Amino acid sequence: MLSFDCDYANLAHPLVLDALVRHNAARPVPYGFDEYSDRARALIRQACGLPDAQIFFLTGGTQANATTIDSMLYQYEGVLCVASGHINVHEAGAVEFTEHKIITLPGSGEADTLNTKHSTLNTQHPTGKLAASTLARYLDDYQHDGNRDHCVHPGLVYITFPTEYGTLYSASELADLYAVCQRYDLPLYVDGARLGYGLMSPECDVTLPFLARHCDVFYIGGTKIGALCGEAVVFTNRPAHKHFFSIQKQHGAVIAKGALIGLQFQALFSPQPSSVAQGNHISHLSSLTSHLENISHFSSLTSHLENISHFSSLTSHLEEPLYFSLSRHAIQMALLMKQLFQRRGFTFYVDSPTNQQFIVLPNAVAERLSQRVSFTHFGQTDHHHTICRFVTSWATTEEEIQELEQILNEL
Repeated sequence: MLSFDCDYANLAHPLVLDALVRHNAARPVPYGFDEYSDRARALIRQACGLPDAQIFFLTGGTQANATTIDSMLYQYEGVLCVASGHINVHEAGAVEFTEHKIITLPGSGEADTLNTKHSTLNTQHPTGKLAASTLARYLDDYQHDGNRDHCVHPGLVYITFPTEYGTLYSASELADLYAVCQRYDLPLYVDGARLGYGLMSPECDVTLPFLARHCDVFYIGGTKIGALCGEAVVFTNRPAHKHFFSIQKQHGAVIAKGALIGLQFQALFSPQPSSVAQGNHISHLSSLTSHLENISHFSSLTSHLENISHFSSLTSHLEEPLYFSLSRHAIQMALLMKQLFQRRGFTFYVDSPTNQQFIVLPNAVAERLSQRVSFTHFGQTDHHHTICRFVTSWATTEEEIQELEQILNEL
């Protein structure tokens, strides 16, 4: 069955697997203190433009969120989040399990009384974004509440980039939000499970260095963008808890074979040709990688480069980390998909510029399509129409988009 259900169905990009295989015989220092993890941290710091950033590797997104948020809050503090935020909807109460309340605020286009994703589906044009004005109004009211000491104290602000609806904060929106956080001395935490898919959108005016300067901690999602598993938590403008490693340990978030994640992020943030995103010439590129590690083999390297088609295009992106090439490819596939549905006159629940597309289909069409294509039934706009989420990834191919088009034609 053709699958557009999620962006983590494929195991890992071949170059990530290649890195694991090539170093399989090594015996690195355990718990993430190995040379590969150190190299990965250096590459991430370089990409962020922050030489002093603190970086910790964890295996999954929910684990990263629960561990990081718990490390930053006192026991009487909670986390502010829009009602449609991932930690509030799709993490099975992981943050509350650490005994920190999630304090929900309405996102743009969402009702004031939201508690779950499903109550948002009849509102107009939800974005899932937290507006600076909404946050400021809540914090001002809280400060002037004479009974605030009887309440859960807001201790941290959480957002996702992109949001659960595939929408993006602009640079000005992010700067305004961070300014409010600084005014009230609250750290801003950005969930970046799909960070690359946001940054590589043609409608995004936020860069990785800009994001790093306008929050206090964020994580770079690897699981959904080419890694077998792994997330990189990056502390920027506030230091990590001095015992963050021990807090990781308490959460079961430290693995003995830490190099497993370090090697993957080293591969993802090493410069690679952009054509790798389409999976072209993998056998040549694996050989190319080994040659790049030993520049003395220049003549042999040249012969390999000559065997790669579109060499001029390849060299123009030679300095781009694989993470961004893979992300850009997913966006290109999503935009092709979007055009398929637009040409057939279907409406969109959200106008998403990223790899998640939300199409409103008549129930009968959604049912027939689901027999041949895997996608997420996101909810209903009314009794006759279903919101269907289609997701592309780094592994989506043009052939799969063409197959989807053929299926739509037959329907």
